[in-house]
Amino acid sequence: MSHVFPRHSKLNPPTAVAGEGCYLIDSTGKRYLDGSGGAAVSCLGHGDAEVTAAIKAQLDRLAFAHTGFFTSEPAEALADLLIAQAPAGLDRVYFVSGGSEATEAAIKLARQYFVELGQPNRSRLIARKQSYHGNTIGALSAGGNAWRRAQFGPLLLDVSHIAPCYDYRLRTAGESPEDYGLRAANELEAEILRLGPETVMAFMAEPVVGATAGAVPPAPGYFRRIREICDQYGVLLILDEVMCGMGRTGTLFASEQDGISPDIACIAKGLGAGYQPIGAMLCSGQIYDAIAAGSGFFQHGHTYIGHPVATAGGLAVVQAILGRGLLPQVRAQGDKLAAALLDRFGQHPHVGDLRGRGLFRGVELVADRESKAPFDPALGLAAKIKKAAFQAGLICYPMSGTIDGRAGDHVLLAPPFIISDAQIDELTDKLETAITAALGGRVR
Repeated sequence: MSHVFPRHSKLNPPTAVAGEGCYLIDSTGKRYLDGSGGAAVSCLGHGDAEVTAAIKAQLDRLAFAHTGFFTSEPAEALADLLIAQAPAGLDRVYFVSGGSEATEAAIKLARQYFVELGQPNRSRLIARKQSYHGNTIGALSAGGNAWRRAQFGPLLLDVSHIAPCYDYRLRTAGESPEDYGLRAANELEAEILRLGPETVMAFMAEPVVGATAGAVPPAPGYFRRIREICDQYGVLLILDEVMCGMGRTGTLFASEQDGISPDIACIAKGLGAGYQPIGAMLCSGQIYDAIAAGSGFFQHGHTYIGHPVATAGGLAVVQAILGRGLLPQVRAQGDKLAAALLDRFGQHPHVGDLRGRGLFRGVELVADRESKAPFDPALGLAAKIKKAAFQAGLICYPMSGTIDGRAGDHVLLAPPFIISDAQIDELTDKLETAITAALGGRVR
């Protein structure tokens, strides 16, 4: 009997014993194509010799030194590399152990920034429905994932949520993508004015929405208008790139493709590629200087922030992404994956939308293409697809509640950056098998 507290007590998962490139292998020898990188984590695939060597070498030198007393060489080097590649204005890196810690730190930093500036009335955070920012109380409060929030409602912070930028569902007939992006962005201004600009500290959003809505990219011009609104009202822009960042969409920072710089950025997942638990919050020099000139102390922290072995692993991962030419590869293989999905599912009667950027792709399932009507949530379609895909030897990331937290189903795909053309074919073959099986073997 296992004494591990699992994610789901009624499931008995196989034991993973090895990883090889784009595959995970269980104790029976069965191989699984990692079509979602776990949860968009394993960007370099499994068993990368250079990354594991860097981690081992750091362990031989120094395993741990608490940041209350020391900095470390790999932490300094990784921070330098990230800032050299980051959007303009970002100047400091605060290392944590994962995505939820990064977004939690971002919320707290935004609050302390305004306290340091003598604007203590600024405490309100605005985020978006159908978003996901993590599972700690602050991060869960910011997120708009209704299913994850439901039972913890009484514990959550009072965060405002505006509509997502969700072209497939929310753009009206006859409305151009640009006009829709402007309309969606202007909801932020309306909410700031409703709350009172003097009370709002930050707006938080994912540049490309991940798990909750399934690789939803912004409409053209959306984030440029968001940036204008934040600047107009003195509100900080926090971009959560935990899932979509670190090369996943084809640029190291996803926001590069929207031509904007955030005040605070959150990264994780692909930063460590699964080799070590690590995340980071990056902030502007302006924010850091306000803390430094004020109390001088960010009133936050965890034991393992800036961990030498974790940052050594992260450094090796980012060097690999940049040094091996993986960003152009993500764009090229992402185009091939998008084409393969379009060829296989573009006319599928139960696939309503194919979307995403780079190697971050979403497939939205519908009961009827013309009306975009979702399947009955009671069918549990996403869970059935996940189970059928796993049986077929494919790891993917299906989720329900795509539309409003209850209705709608999608499959999120985020394979390793090293995926080959043959493996793209394997992924689409097995995904088609899984969707067919989940629909009862019939396509109607």
